Amino acid sequence: MQQIALPLLAASVGALLAVAAPAQAQTYAPGFPVCLRVYGPINYYDCSYASLAQCNATASGRPAQCVLNPYFASAGYDERASRRPRRREAY
Repeated sequence: MQQIALPLLAASVGALLAVAAPAQAQTYAPGFPVCLRVYGPINYYDCSYASLAQCNATASGRPAQCVLNPYFASAGYDERASRRPRRREAY
């Protein structure tokens, strides 16, 4: 019985490893608001730009495009402040 169980266990573990997909790394770095997407033999994102103007200067003349970073965490946004009712001023 033990002679049959060991090859069966090895085959099931091998099948499980063959089916498992490799994990993908995060495409965007969360530290900067703008990313440069470069097209070519190797497509990649370079998320190290503070503004669209800075990124566009780097992308000029290259097969590249500047995009906003969807994973950038803005430190200046306060959700509670945007929900506060405004005080009416006298006209």
